[in-house]
Amino acid sequence: MKNITDSFVSLVRWSFAGSFGFNTDILATNPINLSVVLGVLIFFGKGVRASCLSLSDLLDNRKQRILNTIQNSEELQGGAIQRLEKARARLRKIEREADQFRVNGYSEIEREKLNLIKSTYKTLEELENYKNETIRFDHQRAVQQVRQQAFQQVLKRARGTLNSSLNKELHLRTISDNIDTFEAMAEITD
Repeated sequence: MKNITDSFVSLVRWSFAGSFGFNTDILATNPINLSVVLGVLIFFGKGVRASCLSLSDLLDNRKQRILNTIQNSEELQGGAIQRLEKARARLRKIEREADQFRVNGYSEIEREKLNLIKSTYKTLEELENYKNETIRFDHQRAVQQVRQQAFQQVLKRARGTLNSSLNKELHLRTISDNIDTFEAMAEITD
């Protein structure tokens, strides 16, 4: 490697000296310049070639890793899509069940509401009947009490009138008339 570097340094010195130099015109190049350029290219080309091979291997490895990553990603995506479809199907099923529960719940609420209304009407009807019976019973009892009180007052007045207006003779005549009435009744029944 040191020899190559020395040869380039010497070439540079010669070009400054004016006796030897690089011709940049491709059509006018001489065989020495071409051989030097080819030699340099061949010498350094081996290292570049080896570098290119290792770079190619690195690129192939990187390409393979990228392809593996893409394949793994596609597999994961497929699995995720399957899980998503299963989750969507489960969600639809749960939504149907929720709708069914909601419908059943509403109909159950309506049934309970109607049953409550019916039982309330029945209870109100029973209370109304009980109230009417109580009123009727209290009315009958009140009428009975009024009758008893009126009868007692009539009896008191009649006794008072009888006691004040009855004398012995009228008393005997009344007893005699009542006895005759009872005898007549006894004859009729016999």
